[in-house]
Amino acid sequence: MQPITRGVAGLAAMGVAGVGYASLVERFQFTLRRYAVPVLPAGARPVTVLHLTDMHLLPWQRRKISWITGLAEHQPDLVVHTGDVIAHPDSIEAAVRAFGPLLDRPGVFVLGSNDYFAPKLKNPALYLTPDHKRGLASTPRLPTADFVAALSAGGWQHLRNARGRIRAGGAQLEVVGVDDPHLEYDRYAAVAGPADPTTDLTVGVMHAPYQRVLDAMAADGARLLIAGHTHGGQLCLPGFGALVTNCDLDRRRASGLSRWWPGAGSAPSSAAPPDAAYLEVSAGLGTSPFAPVRFACKPSASLLTLTPRG
Repeated sequence: MQPITRGVAGLAAMGVAGVGYASLVERFQFTLRRYAVPVLPAGARPVTVLHLTDMHLLPWQRRKISWITGLAEHQPDLVVHTGDVIAHPDSIEAAVRAFGPLLDRPGVFVLGSNDYFAPKLKNPALYLTPDHKRGLASTPRLPTADFVAALSAGGWQHLRNARGRIRAGGAQLEVVGVDDPHLEYDRYAAVAGPADPTTDLTVGVMHAPYQRVLDAMAADGARLLIAGHTHGGQLCLPGFGALVTNCDLDRRRASGLSRWWPGAGSAPSSAAPPDAAYLEVSAGLGTSPFAPVRFACKPSASLLTLTPRG
């Protein structure tokens, strides 16, 4: 065999091995990420927030359902779900079963595009282009209203372009959320306003972390912003990170904890003002049924411990 032929064969073998690992191993390596976030008033007791997102749940995914149910052992003071839960018309019962005892905890949620529209087969490379949202008009709808009713019956607040208050541990939180910015369903202007000074913290919740929403919420005084949607890039390169975020958020914030302030998207991290908000973006727990791979980006949920500032 010629050297060039051996090189091509070697690259092909590496590619096959990489795809096999991404589809058969890493996408099942569910991980709980932990972050300490100093956003509460001085002297406040810590508050734990479990952030779930992008489950893309199918009724037969027993391993994922069992892992999510097991998160109840952490007894979070608040559960925040940022959308893309169901991926099949029959996924609602499975989702309620997965949340299980978590529905007994205080909770809030918003919807993502895949809670409205069923996934369909498409070229994965389209996610690298600005045209990937085309064609939704011909996409089958999911039973969104039934899903919202099921979570609301469990006591969780639906923050669809809404503002409210919730008690979490020993803290009184103001929560403000928008419908999916990726579908341009967000209407933050309808609920915009200064952070409530009678609460301990204002938390902004959204599915897709588009800069227009992040900027507006941070300008109003939200000091914790929580989002999903990016899948952490889903396919990442070691030493480089996420290839895309599937929105206008920069790649370095594709997952994890960072700082955000109005205009942060075009400024270096070192320019963060002292009162900048904290932005937590979770890589989420699932994949599209038609692209069931993850590479260098394990499926994850987040456990945030809110602590006093300073």
